[in-house]
Amino acid sequence: MAKSNKTKLELEDSLANTLADSINKQFKGQALKTAFFLDGDDDAPSNVKDWISTGCDTLDLAISNRPNGGFPVGRITEITGLEASGKSLLASHALAETQKKGGLAVYIDTEAASSAEFLTAIGCDLKTMLYVPLETIEEIFETIETIVEGVRKSNKDRLVTIVVDSVMGASTKIEMAAEYDKDGYATSKSIILSKAMRKVTNWIARENICLIFTNQLRTKLGVSFGDQWTTAGGKAIPFHASVRLRLKNTGQIKAKINGVEQIVGSKTNVQVVKNRMGPPHRKIDYEIYYDSGIDNYGGWLGVMKTFDLVAQAGAHYTLQDVDMVTGEVFGEIKFQSKNFLDKVINIPEVKARLYARICDAYIFKYHAGIDGGIDDVIIDDSMVDEEG
Repeated sequence: MAKSNKTKLELEDSLANTLADSINKQFKGQALKTAFFLDGDDDAPSNVKDWISTGCDTLDLAISNRPNGGFPVGRITEITGLEASGKSLLASHALAETQKKGGLAVYIDTEAASSAEFLTAIGCDLKTMLYVPLETIEEIFETIETIVEGVRKSNKDRLVTIVVDSVMGASTKIEMAAEYDKDGYATSKSIILSKAMRKVTNWIARENICLIFTNQLRTKLGVSFGDQWTTAGGKAIPFHASVRLRLKNTGQIKAKINGVEQIVGSKTNVQVVKNRMGPPHRKIDYEIYYDSGIDNYGGWLGVMKTFDLVAQAGAHYTLQDVDMVTGEVFGEIKFQSKNFLDKVINIPEVKARLYARICDAYIFKYHAGIDGGIDDVIIDDSMVDEEG
């Protein structure tokens, strides 16, 4: 009897392919394909095929850990924070960026609090953005299924972003039918959300939908020590979400208008408290202006200072214009924050080279090691507060 010339590894690879074919035949009819190999298989639901910018390039990097990233398409994202921290604004920027890429933007509003003027100011096209005011969790998920099925019948590849603003503001059918003085329905939202998230998580991945929830942080009753924050709707969304952001208002921006000092914006800190796209617990700061939304390039300047990509002397900055690939030095650019756009950002070649340097400095390299040795590692025994 002739011996097989196949190595053990080749036999194992052959077995894996045979098992994949068998599984795909077993579940034929439920999906086009069930078993995948993640190495180069673009059809795998876990493979993120597209990204939606948050409107802030540095936050895009913090989430996706790659250039030109942002919110992952085919995954669920939760944006949390206290009131007036910019949750709806950040979600609205995602809708505007979706429209810029030719996608369908859907705004499901449970609070009837959106502003058409402000949405227009940050770049949303209200003529093509689908606005759906709803009241209950059941209606939200039924509408999501209707929208996705309708879009996929006409175009199986079209980019779709759905924002649910917010989980906190949504009720349930049983709660809506009850009298105001009746209690005992607090758990109904959590139960319905748990079932709904189990149903839609894999389906969202297969249909390649970017689903974003906003949710408000609330204080736990009777907690004096430790984590005092929680979110509405239980743990279903935090568990199923691939990305969770925690927003915090850190200050006000004031300027003179018609000779009178007024508040024209706010400063925001964003922490990536959960991330399956890259390293978690990264923090980004950006500024919000009430007439235009997120100041994207102000975030660039902050990262440049953090990673010493620019030299600062008082209000003056000096940037070495260097090509990351060739190492060629194009010169020195001197600027102030007020003319950063004119001297750096508005020059396409300089902007592209600077963005490449920011990406190289900020993106986490797996297996790249750390600066120094094991003695240089700082071990912090404090617990990570995932709710902020």
